[in-house]
Amino acid sequence: MSLLSEIHDILRPVGIPVETGVFSDKAPDEYIVVVPLTENYDYFADNQPVVDIHEARISIFTKGNYLSIKNAVVKAFLVAEFTVTNRQYIGYEADTGYHHYIVDVANYYETEDI
Repeated sequence: MSLLSEIHDILRPVGIPVETGVFSDKAPDEYIVVVPLTENYDYFADNQPVVDIHEARISIFTKGNYLSIKNAVVKAFLVAEFTVTNRQYIGYEADTGYHHYIVDVANYYETEDI
């Protein structure tokens, strides 16, 4: 399974529309955009990578209070045993009326034979 498909599965119960890269339809009052960030081999044994770490940014956009959505998103990832590496309020976008909040997550995958 890929990181992006896992993220979409984890976010489905939150009940907010989710897209990857950019929200392509007319944006509703609340939506989430997922952007892949990195893929790293950080752990090695005998000069071979044994863990493949994938990270992504979850951008939450809402015209209302972002706190309940943020809490639901963070809880969903912690329950799914993902690592939450960052949480940050980006700001209020006056031109669109959206609050923008990010949650960065990482998941660890065993490497396949290289």
